[in-house]
Amino acid sequence: MKIDVVGAGLAGCEAAYCLAERGVQVTLYDIKPKAFTPAHTDGNYGELVCSNSLKSKDIYGNACGLLKQEMRVLGSLTMEAAAANEVPAGGALAVERGGFAKFITEKIKSHKNIKTVCVEIKKVPEGPCIIATGPLTGGALAEDIKGICGGGLHFYDASAPIVSRESIDFEKCFYGDRYGKGGDDYINCPLDKECYEIFVRELLSAERVILHDFEKGEIFESCMPVEVMASRGFDSLRFAMLKPVGLRDAAGNRFYAVLQLRKENAGGTAYNLVGFQTNLKFGEQKRVFSLIPALAKAEFLRYGVMHRNTYINSPENLNADFSLKSRSAVFFAGQITGVEGYVESAASGILAAVHAYNRLSGKPAVIPPATTVCGALSRHISSPNADFQPMNANFGILPPPEQPLRDKKQRYARLAERALKDIGEFKREINI
Repeated sequence: MKIDVVGAGLAGCEAAYCLAERGVQVTLYDIKPKAFTPAHTDGNYGELVCSNSLKSKDIYGNACGLLKQEMRVLGSLTMEAAAANEVPAGGALAVERGGFAKFITEKIKSHKNIKTVCVEIKKVPEGPCIIATGPLTGGALAEDIKGICGGGLHFYDASAPIVSRESIDFEKCFYGDRYGKGGDDYINCPLDKECYEIFVRELLSAERVILHDFEKGEIFESCMPVEVMASRGFDSLRFAMLKPVGLRDAAGNRFYAVLQLRKENAGGTAYNLVGFQTNLKFGEQKRVFSLIPALAKAEFLRYGVMHRNTYINSPENLNADFSLKSRSAVFFAGQITGVEGYVESAASGILAAVHAYNRLSGKPAVIPPATTVCGALSRHISSPNADFQPMNANFGILPPPEQPLRDKKQRYARLAERALKDIGEFKREINI
């Protein structure tokens, strides 16, 4: 069996390694070391650009920590490299970036079943392949993907934070759409004049993430960060993201300003802060956005991010096994599919490889259970979603435990225990 893998980031390397370990002859294409994307500087594969941290090590209290353990169960190269290059960082899994990338590169280039080719791929291969070219996919390949996907290629600029429904203070908010329309699609979080003024002052003084030079010229074209809007005038948010017009509670009260929260998933367990795309640092997002009374104790399932990110409209184009609906021999992996983050990207590489192997072997696709983070992300990129956006690992995308638990720590532990049991069964089913 033979397959092409395009892109030697974490997703591509995971895919190539997983397939090679199962005896598949893999040709891995990447422009390194002869050329680089605007964000890369190292000639090695699997380069970490933004941080040396792969997030939390907590398996039972953090969804990304749980995802890493699921990946270890599935034989992850990323986790092996991380273990060999870990540096002290408290509860986070931090690595020495140079050593981490070198470890992955040596594993790939020394594998008897992997051939590496340094060349720019300009068209999606016709035969069996996995496209894992990352969030900076551009040029002729991006145009070809765009054509295959019916134009569903996005240049994603900014996203708003997501909070868990159960952490919202419902004594300080109310359901409903504007002008008396009912329904529970929106939760309205009022602010009085004093609260609004404090919020705006803190928002304007909050610390922001520094953008890459190649992002600065294009980042504001379609998504205006809430802090930039606030800088245009003290009341500007009241005519934009915090517009109170047409919103009254059950008693008919009007408000000075109102933040709307919109359902992020069909289960209604997660809500998006409407219009709050932002470039604030994560800690600052929690500090400032928690000043809104209904969000004082909010649990942030995902913080807002702001960067250049090329991804396809996966629900329209991909199956849950990461294959193209229009070309079943073509699989996608990594952030181009709409998973957000290094760990999530690497996990999708393993999954795409498992599914590609089954396809090459004439076996049916086996999707990880929805109770696992791997399975939940697989469903996120393939389930119908008119407002599809990239998603990282969080407990909000997992089905709730069979028996409700009010204590968050206990609930997360129960979800993790269930996920690890189910990923073990998935591993046995696919015979890794």
